[in-house]
Amino acid sequence: MGDRSEPVSAVRAESLGPALLSCLPSEVRKPAYDRAAMRPGIAHIGVGAFHRCHQAEYTDDLLANHFDRWGLVGINIRPPLLAETLGRQHGLYTRLIRQNDEVEARIIGSIIRVIDSQGSARPALEVLASSDIEMVTMTVTEKGYCHVPSNGALDLDHPDIVHDLANPQAPRSVPGILARALELRTGSHGRPVTLLSCDNIPTNGIILGNVVRAFAERRGNGLVDWIASNVTFPSAMVDRIAPATTEVDIAAVEKRFGYRDSAVVVGERFRQWVIEDRFAGRVPRWDLVGATFVNDVTPFEHLKMRVLNGAQTTLSYLGVLGGFEHTSDAMADPLLAGFARRMLMEETLPTLMPVPGISPAAYVEQSLARLTNTAIRHRNHQIATDGSQKIVQRLLNPIRDRLAKGDNITLLSVPVAGWMAYLIKASARFGRAWQVSDPFAEKIAEIADRVGADSKELANAILAINAIFDRSLAASDMFRANVVAGLDGLLSDDPMAFVRHVRADPIDARLKRPARSA
Repeated sequence: MGDRSEPVSAVRAESLGPALLSCLPSEVRKPAYDRAAMRPGIAHIGVGAFHRCHQAEYTDDLLANHFDRWGLVGINIRPPLLAETLGRQHGLYTRLIRQNDEVEARIIGSIIRVIDSQGSARPALEVLASSDIEMVTMTVTEKGYCHVPSNGALDLDHPDIVHDLANPQAPRSVPGILARALELRTGSHGRPVTLLSCDNIPTNGIILGNVVRAFAERRGNGLVDWIASNVTFPSAMVDRIAPATTEVDIAAVEKRFGYRDSAVVVGERFRQWVIEDRFAGRVPRWDLVGATFVNDVTPFEHLKMRVLNGAQTTLSYLGVLGGFEHTSDAMADPLLAGFARRMLMEETLPTLMPVPGISPAAYVEQSLARLTNTAIRHRNHQIATDGSQKIVQRLLNPIRDRLAKGDNITLLSVPVAGWMAYLIKASARFGRAWQVSDPFAEKIAEIADRVGADSKELANAILAINAIFDRSLAASDMFRANVVAGLDGLLSDDPMAFVRHVRADPIDARLKRPARSA
C-alpha cells in the first residue's frame, strides 16, 4: 500500500513557545539565560517590529551577559492586539537578520509578558504604576506624543488630550496615560522612574518631558513638582531598519526552520542605540552590550535623522512618484540614488554637528549602502506614512539652518515638495492615485480639491499650516520658490524628468517647469 500520511505542506508546524526551544534547529540561536528567573523591571509601550528588533534584542543581550531583574513587560495601547501572537508564545519570537542572501535566526526571550490595553488604560496603568518598574521605554511613533511638530509643545486641541484632561483617570493618549501612571506612583510607593523615548524624533526626551509635564501641570495637584524630583526624560537615538512583518516572512520561518511563529520580525545587521546618561534610578546597563551612554545625543540624532532618515523620506516620496515599490528598488535606480547622494553631500552634510569618531561623508555612503539591501523589503508607502510628523526634523530643520547662512536649498526642497505631491495625488481632485496615512492628509486633500492644479496656490495653502511650517520658514521667498518649482515638476506628467533636471543643475531647476496635464 502507498503512504497514506498527510503531505508535509499540509501539516501545520508546531507554534513557538517555551516547550519548543530545546527542539529547534541548532542554527536558530536561543536565549542564553534562565527565563524562569526573570523579573519585570522595564515596561515598554508600543511593541511593534522595531522594538522587538532593537530594544528587546539589546535587553536580551544584557540578560545573557549580565543577568539582572530587567525583564520586559510589553504594552500596546493601540492596535495590534498582542495576546494572540506574542502572548500565546509567552513573549518568545524570532528575530531574522537579512542581508541580501544571508539569513540569521535568533529567538529573543526578554519579554516576560504582554498587555493589551487598547480598550481601557487600566491594564497599562497597573504595570506602569508598579514599584517593580524602574524604566519605561516607548516606540509610539511621532504622532503618539500629541505634540505640535513645528515647536514640540503639547497639542491642547488634540482630541485625545481634550478627552484626557476631562477624564484624567481614564486616559487614552500617551501623555495622559504616563501622567496618570506617575500620579498613581506618588500615591503608593513613590519610587523614581525613567521615561525613555525610543522614537525617531529629535530631542525626543525633551518633547516627551514637555508633553507629560504640560499635561501634569493642568492637573493642578502637585504632580508636576513630584515629576521634577523623581522622573527623568533622557533623549535617545535609535537605528535599525526593520520593516513591517509580512505573511511571507512568517511562512519563510516555517519553511526553513520547521516551526510556526506569528510574531517574526525582520531587520538588517546594523544597529545603534545612543542614550543620554540621565536616569532617575537604576538603569539597565545596555552600554555593556553595544549601546552608548553620552552627555549629549544631539550630534548623533542630527546625523542619523538628517542623513539616513532624510534619504529614506526622500526616496519614499520620489520612489512612489517614480513607480518604485521598495527603498531598495529606488536605490537601484541611478537617477534617484544619485539625487539622494548629491542632496546629502552638498546640502545636508554642512548642517551637521561634529560627531566624535564618525566621518560624515563615510556615514552617507554607509547609509546609502544599507538602503540597497534587497532582502529588506521596506515599502515606500510605509516609510511615507505620517510624513507631516517627520519632515520637520529630516528636511525642514536642515533647510532652516541653510537659509540662516544664505545657502542654497534647492535639493532639500524637492522631497518637501514630494511629500506635498504624494498627499495631493491621493485627493479626489487628482484621482486618488493611492491611499495614504498622515494626520494632515484630509486637510491637504481639501486644499487640493478647493485650489485645483495651480502649484503656487497649492504650495501657499500648504505652507500656511503652521503646525508643520513655522511662520519664518513659510515666509522665506527662497523656500517658497523652490517648493513651488518642485511641486510643479513632481505633479507633471514626467516627475522623474524634473528630478533629472534638478540633479543636474540645482540652481536652474526652479526656473524650468515641465508640462503638466490639467
